[in-house]
Amino acid sequence: MAKISIRLVRAFTETLFESYDVAYGLKFVALRYFNAAGATEKRGEHHEPETHLIGTLLQAALGNVKEVPLYGDDYATPDGTAIRDYVHILDLAQAHERALQYLRQGGASDFFNLGTGNGYSVLEVIEGVRKITGREIEIRREQRRPGDPTKLVADATKAHQVLRWKPTQSDLEAIIRSAWNWQQQYPNGYPDQSS
Repeated sequence: MAKISIRLVRAFTETLFESYDVAYGLKFVALRYFNAAGATEKRGEHHEPETHLIGTLLQAALGNVKEVPLYGDDYATPDGTAIRDYVHILDLAQAHERALQYLRQGGASDFFNLGTGNGYSVLEVIEGVRKITGREIEIRREQRRPGDPTKLVADATKAHQVLRWKPTQSDLEAIIRSAWNWQQQYPNGYPDQSS
């Protein structure tokens, strides 16, 4: 099965939204997340297989993953690793509330980036997880993945101005600590509810 680019899916979906707005007047707000992360007391993130950096590092801290790949250490950044913007899921939940308010008040269809505008390098995230968990995490250095940009952070200016949204819980330590607390409570993901 061919792997479809997330960018291609997003472009298709956003074009579809715009078409429905033009054809039928169906208003929408498209929220573009930048690395949603963190957890609440009862809601967290668990994938099989886990592919997100923070989730993979926490699985390593729990002893479920032997080593974590570090893809590229030769980027033009202070420590040589790629920089990404992380935003806490509680901040994203607030953005959804603000977007609904905006639409209910007659706002026009629009697209909004959601992020902090700042970024953390892969090594900063690794060190943050080590510090918060108190566990050593083995890293396996790999080549860069094709197409990975050096730095990818959100410009959330429009979300700040139009939706009056600004992340308040998206510092790296808060994100990691909340995700770690959840992972310790649910080390294998959510309990099976089928019985």
